[in-house]
Amino acid sequence: MEDGKRPHQGSKKGLSGADFAGVGLQFALAIIVFLYAGQWLDNRFGTNGLFTIAGVFVGAAAAFYNMYRKISAAQKLDDEDRKTRR
Repeated sequence: MEDGKRPHQGSKKGLSGADFAGVGLQFALAIIVFLYAGQWLDNRFGTNGLFTIAGVFVGAAAAFYNMYRKISAAQKLDDEDRKTRR
């Protein structure tokens, strides 16, 4: 059924929410992996939580960077798709 309010409904090549479903899991996993790596380093070198805290921050920074790259790439694809439709 054609609807004038929703043009290009069937030919939409854009990104959906499913494309970003794993971003939260990747975010959590990056922090957890670096947390455990920091704890391992703390146990190995006998420091009192220094590497654990640094690991959490490094993991969070890596997760944010990964999320930023994914969103930027999606936005670029969406912009190109909009330009071709004009």
